[in-house]
Amino acid sequence: MTSPTTAAVPGLTADEVAARVAAGQVNALPDRSGRTVSDIVRANVFTRINAILGVLFAIVAFTGSFINGLFGLLIVANSGIGIIQEVRAKRTLDKLAIVGQTRPRVRRDGVVKELPPDEVVLDDIIEIGAGDQIVVDGDVVEAVALDVDESLLTGEADPVDKDPGAHVLSGSFVVAGGGAYRATKVGGEAYAAQLAAEASKFTLVSSELRSGIDQILRVITWLLIPAGILTIVNQLFISQNGIKASLLGMVAALVPMVPEGLVLMTSIAFAVGVVRLGQRQCLVNELPAIEGLARVNVVCADKTGTLTENGMRLAEVRAVEQSPPAPPETVLSALAAHDPRPNASMQAIAEAQPQAPAWTPTAVQPFTSAKKWSGISFRDDAGGADVGNWVIGAPDVLLDPESETASVASELGSTGLRILLLGRTDVPVDSEPAAGSSVPGAFVPVALVVLEQKVRPDARDTLEYFAEQRVAVKVISGDNARSVGAVAQSLGLGSPETSVDARELPTDTEQLAEVVESGVTFGRVRPDQKRAMVKALQSHDNTVAMTGDGVNDVLALKDADIGVAMGSGSSAARSVAQIVLLDNKFATLPYVVGEGRRVIGNIERVSNLFLTKTVYAVLLALFVGIGGVVGKMLGTDPLSYPFQPIHVTISAWFTIGIPAFVLSLAPNNERARRGFVRRVLLMAVPNGIIVGLAAFTTYVLVNPGGAGVEVGGDAVDLSPAQTQAATATLMTLIAVAVYVLAVVARPYTWWKVVLIAASAGAYVIIFAWPFTQHLFKLDSSNWEMNSVALTSAAIGIVAVEAVSRIVPRVVAARDMRRAPVNSSDQADSSDQAKSID
Repeated sequence: MTSPTTAAVPGLTADEVAARVAAGQVNALPDRSGRTVSDIVRANVFTRINAILGVLFAIVAFTGSFINGLFGLLIVANSGIGIIQEVRAKRTLDKLAIVGQTRPRVRRDGVVKELPPDEVVLDDIIEIGAGDQIVVDGDVVEAVALDVDESLLTGEADPVDKDPGAHVLSGSFVVAGGGAYRATKVGGEAYAAQLAAEASKFTLVSSELRSGIDQILRVITWLLIPAGILTIVNQLFISQNGIKASLLGMVAALVPMVPEGLVLMTSIAFAVGVVRLGQRQCLVNELPAIEGLARVNVVCADKTGTLTENGMRLAEVRAVEQSPPAPPETVLSALAAHDPRPNASMQAIAEAQPQAPAWTPTAVQPFTSAKKWSGISFRDDAGGADVGNWVIGAPDVLLDPESETASVASELGSTGLRILLLGRTDVPVDSEPAAGSSVPGAFVPVALVVLEQKVRPDARDTLEYFAEQRVAVKVISGDNARSVGAVAQSLGLGSPETSVDARELPTDTEQLAEVVESGVTFGRVRPDQKRAMVKALQSHDNTVAMTGDGVNDVLALKDADIGVAMGSGSSAARSVAQIVLLDNKFATLPYVVGEGRRVIGNIERVSNLFLTKTVYAVLLALFVGIGGVVGKMLGTDPLSYPFQPIHVTISAWFTIGIPAFVLSLAPNNERARRGFVRRVLLMAVPNGIIVGLAAFTTYVLVNPGGAGVEVGGDAVDLSPAQTQAATATLMTLIAVAVYVLAVVARPYTWWKVVLIAASAGAYVIIFAWPFTQHLFKLDSSNWEMNSVALTSAAIGIVAVEAVSRIVPRVVAARDMRRAPVNSSDQADSSDQAKSID
């Protein structure tokens, strides 16, 4: 290890900083949210959906029937609402990013200042210590046992010793020791600038949900072409309606095929999720993390800083050696005073023992999570004599487990106290350990240091929430296993006796997965073991969230499905986590998980509505088109498309549009599962077929025959009989579609009942009020046709109810036959089948 470096570079002067700023040599960082306002506007205006609707609106405008172009307002609504919500989310992200960003300590004019990373300039001297992220590329100018982990850049897990003159890359982080480096590359030239930009973007990609919706939209886009051709051929050449009426019929057939609000609702749900989490001081570094949170079924929580407060109190120093060369309290105060980056334990010691002796370090061995101890060799300033080589660390690592001192330490630790051991060696602490030993030289225990940990008052409620939601919690810590078990037991989780010592864990992934899944608390876990435990859980198809705040959690945070870091944690931990709890409250996590479930569950609900509409629109167009061709061949009356564009527009207002918006923002706590597209199609396709068949049956039964256009009238107006037939057909379609809404909205609450009743009531007014009948080209005066419509609707409603009861049971049975990986999946499948009753 490197000895302390005495050089102290004062850093740049104010004039030198000003010159570099003027020259543009500043660490200018990309927009935290990844998109400017203009980017958001373009992304929401120039969409595939808007392009399709825009073309269809232009066709309607050509016919001159602008009332039939009312669906064009969807372009404005889709773009406007999407822009507002994403800009709002962007501002939330930007504000939180300022709070949660790493603030490097920079020397200027000989004074150390904490600055935002975008104020660092070329040649700045930046101080670093354990847990700090390297914010810009540079060359080391000072080093005290400085070890840097570059695994996030190179994939090499072993820390790299950095001496003065060595190069450090942004994106790496310090695992031990401290020092300072000179910035040699800033802004876009720094290695991590690209990584930070990618990790912080407000993005809607890389998620099963988004990719599933994109797949559905691609299929729909291809369906529009043959459906449009078939409809225009039927309208123009078979029914001979004329070019304008034919175009309107084609548009009426194609508009409902476009799930115009699905992408909008997805964007809104994600954006609102960001804002809601932001209100709870939760920074979302990667937006797809919200989706991942909905699928979490295992939470791996670090003990210190998560279940317990970061702060500690020195309770007792219990001497072990009869007559040590120096009082243990004096040694502890010296160790704390000369630790450049004290952790919570050393801070507690420093507070209790503030009077440090006049000793100078001659050798330093910083603490690392792998070896579980640190040490300093001292020389007395007064006499110049060596005053010992002192080590402090974990008793069960430093001691023979069979020794009396180890037994005492284990007994104290089993009560939930944190126990450290102070000892001494006969060689400098930076010497190489002897074979079979964890410390250099002959180790002599001196005193047990007893620290009290305070359990977070909200930890129990948080753990109970996860238990209710069937989310398994694994407490993973570097502390003594019995101590971890005792703390967890006080919160109703595990016990000291069942706590697993990670030094005994198997290395085989399959065996490790079995141990981790069956265990609850784990102690003495090394950073590489945390990572291995996460991967083992993932190998059994678990979706794992990892919480942590220290540099020892970085690798596990990075590999977990969702990494959650505490805002007060190390900058390295915050940089790799997808979620940062800026308020440092473990109790915020249930709200984070709940928000993810709300977003994904609601998007799945509204997807059922939109895709049901797409399916019945495609089927109705095909049925009418094929029916027209068959009728032409048989010499029967032509079968024109029953609706005008205004009819399909109003049919979506209260069956999909407004209800979908409300449902997308509603509470929803069901854990999401994989297979989004399959589940949605299993419900939407049967429901769409039922709606389409019911509407087509009504139309065939009430079809008055003829071309459908009033002779001698406006080319875009239907004849009175055709208008009555269209009205009856629309009644059937809307009635069954409203019932689909009622099924999707289950389980009911008072506001859902009001929503469904209001939707049905709105259509009663539209069909009964003369003003709306005239405005929307309806005629409900023919009760012979209306009775056919209501009968078909009743049959369709019964069929929808049957599907809603049968399909979930079939899916649940199939999932169980496929042997779900854990009991919570089985419970979810069973609950899904029961929830329909």
